[in-house]
Amino acid sequence: MSVADGYGQPETQRLVDEQPKAGGRDPFTRDRARVLHCAALRRLAAKTQVLTVGDSDIPRTRLTHTLEVAQIAREMGAALGADPDLVELGALAHDLGHPPFGHNGEDALHALAGPCGGFEGNAQTLRVLTRLEAKAYGPDGSVGLNLTRASLDACTKYPWPARPGTRKFGYYEDDHAVFSWLRSVAPPGERRCMEAQIMDWSDDVAYSVHDVEDAILLGHLDPALLESEREQDALIDLCGEVYAVGAETGELREVLAGLLQLGVWPRAFDGSHRQTSQVKTMTSQLIGRFSLAAQRATRERYGLRPLRRYEADLIVEQSTRLEVALLKSVALRYVMRRPGAAHIYQRQRDMLTELVGALVLRGSRALEPWLLEQWQAADTDARRLRVVLDQVASLTDVSAVAWHRRLCR
Repeated sequence: MSVADGYGQPETQRLVDEQPKAGGRDPFTRDRARVLHCAALRRLAAKTQVLTVGDSDIPRTRLTHTLEVAQIAREMGAALGADPDLVELGALAHDLGHPPFGHNGEDALHALAGPCGGFEGNAQTLRVLTRLEAKAYGPDGSVGLNLTRASLDACTKYPWPARPGTRKFGYYEDDHAVFSWLRSVAPPGERRCMEAQIMDWSDDVAYSVHDVEDAILLGHLDPALLESEREQDALIDLCGEVYAVGAETGELREVLAGLLQLGVWPRAFDGSHRQTSQVKTMTSQLIGRFSLAAQRATRERYGLRPLRRYEADLIVEQSTRLEVALLKSVALRYVMRRPGAAHIYQRQRDMLTELVGALVLRGSRALEPWLLEQWQAADTDARRLRVVLDQVASLTDVSAVAWHRRLCR
């Protein structure tokens, strides 16, 4: 591995050396542009965030969610003195590996991927950035976008392999070498850089708030429901079970009461322009609340100096984390577990399962040309399965349906 861009610093090294381009752009600015222009980012426009693409003109897709996360992350990074391009590219890349149908599709592929080490959207993101995107080649084949070490590190939400006790992990065994290379600039252990921490918190803030907004605007959640003590109890129980395991019920109750007492929390929604404006005000106020809370707590710990890479950690107080966890629970209860949703999700899982089976049988006859080199190089059934998963994960919701119709009927 050689030093790229002429900078001579380990953080700006690339997998394959490149000559500096005219204009002398900063390497992280170049990396951000590569992510912004890549095909995997464009595909997110037709991939599910929470509500299936096409169900309505209003809900967010993975792409709109990604752009919102990038905006939050860039502002937070700039406020804390981190490199804004490095933070933003981490946010732009954070969902590139997600398959069709959101986390439901991720679970379906993981259930099939045991022979090759599982499937995880964040591990797939690393694969997209360092192998699957068409940009640069080295002596051993594609190196994807050929991003710098620091950029890949900023995209790494879970710096560990698959292991018992957690569904989340950051790389597959096939990608261990590139993961070890990018993490060679990190301290020993599994600590994440400041840029990755900002990206992760921005992701939590964005989808927790925006999923609630979508739920209200689309009529899945009547805000008046949350005035019911019974509904509050159910929400608290769900939050403690899924998003805030170990939190005291009394603490969750107190945090929820505080949220509902905020002046921006809507009491009703009738679809009118005025009440839609009130919901949008809630969205912006909550995003500001959660972002500024993290900024203040971090500054209180570290002072006003620039905070980048491994010089500091993002500080988010427990009360703020519980507020976000409760909002996630609102979306889970009223959107993802709404009546009829289970049938939709099962059909999506069945579709992806059948599609993977069809592609395993047909192999190179059914894969897109850009994956044929990888298929030919795969020397075991497990590696061929990984190539099939690469194909299916790259599809949008719409193209997955079309491929299933063509290959499975």
